[in-house]
Amino acid sequence: MAGDRTPGRVWIIWAIGVFAYAVAVFHRQSLGVAGIDASVRLGIGATGLSMLAMLQLLVYAAMQIPVGMLVDRLGSKRMLLVGAAVMACGQLVFAVSGGLLEAIAGRVLVGCGDAMTFISVIRLVTVWFPARRNPVIVQLTGLLGQVGAIASAVPLIQGLHRYGWTPTFLTAAAIGGLSLTLVALVLRDSRPAELTDRPRLREAWAEPGTRLGMWTHAATQSSSAAFLLLWGYPFLVEGQGLRPAAAGVLLTTLTLLGMVCGPVLGYLAGRHPFHRSRMVLIVIGSTAGAWTAVLLWPGRAPLWLLLALVVVLAWNGPGSMIGFDYARTFNPAARIGMATGIVNGGGFTATMAVIALIGVTLDLRGGIGLDAYRWAFAVQYPIWILGAIQVLRYRGKARRLIAELSESLGEVRGADRAAAGTHPAQ
Repeated sequence: MAGDRTPGRVWIIWAIGVFAYAVAVFHRQSLGVAGIDASVRLGIGATGLSMLAMLQLLVYAAMQIPVGMLVDRLGSKRMLLVGAAVMACGQLVFAVSGGLLEAIAGRVLVGCGDAMTFISVIRLVTVWFPARRNPVIVQLTGLLGQVGAIASAVPLIQGLHRYGWTPTFLTAAAIGGLSLTLVALVLRDSRPAELTDRPRLREAWAEPGTRLGMWTHAATQSSSAAFLLLWGYPFLVEGQGLRPAAAGVLLTTLTLLGMVCGPVLGYLAGRHPFHRSRMVLIVIGSTAGAWTAVLLWPGRAPLWLLLALVVVLAWNGPGSMIGFDYARTFNPAARIGMATGIVNGGGFTATMAVIALIGVTLDLRGGIGLDAYRWAFAVQYPIWILGAIQVLRYRGKARRLIAELSESLGEVRGADRAAAGTHPAQ
């Protein structure tokens, strides 16, 4: 496969993978701006709406480890093909759904196909690009994938209001078919040379860097993901009194800013790998601080404060990508899919918990008022606190492991020099 590793070939393969990921993000977040329409069409309240999104994420999170194993064994192309097909079917079912059961089936299929996509693309990056470029390429992957989030904001809102539910989601299914076609025709796969059939789940989980990545992903991603996937649009429209178009612009701004922040954080993580955990803790702390300002503001927050919240949330996605960098640097290539699945599963489990708790709290507090939204978004604080504690905990374990390995390597080198009759000073 070495002959295929020309610069042009590598970038084409990566571009197709990124397109498949962008389409997956579009499918994943399409429920977020359709939440109010879904409540009316399906006759469900806040808890039912959150359960609909939660089931999608539950399937996504539950499949991360099995998908990681399959990606390591079967390669990225096969998994991307299956994922694109399943998501297209999910949007098709969602388009014609008239009740809750059909809608659940559609979102479960979307979550299932979505679960197969990002891990496959990350493995493509690990296999085809040199290690020194990996942090920046991963951030660029996440950045460009957010084009799907942009398409799921204002354009999808306009489609729903102009054409209605069924035509809009049938179009979404057609976009999934385009992704499937491009992956089938263009994408090329490769496998790590050291791939074996030996089970690697225990080894991947036992690696402190894997769990450091998992908690990094959970603590940094959950707030912005819950905001974009479901509750940001209702919060801005029903809680803060913004017009739907203005709310869509803020959601799009969040995504665009995240695309700018990604390469910056990727560059810093690549240049300063021993300061990655500090970057993660800064992201967690600033997110909690921004939400505190919005939630404690007397009355509805001014637009400038909501914009400030969006700016801070824009760092969440790039911050979560550091978790995948931990998975890459602490695991061999043969189990990178497994480690990535653990990291991604942890992040989306936290997101699922936040989405569900916000929905339940809204119903308990009486629905769509500003006070209800304040209590609902306060459920994020335990996630941030637990995540920060665990990042500090596994950072210490990872650093001790690195120190032990360095010491052992020094002893081996010393023994080799002694056997050769040399001295370190020579």
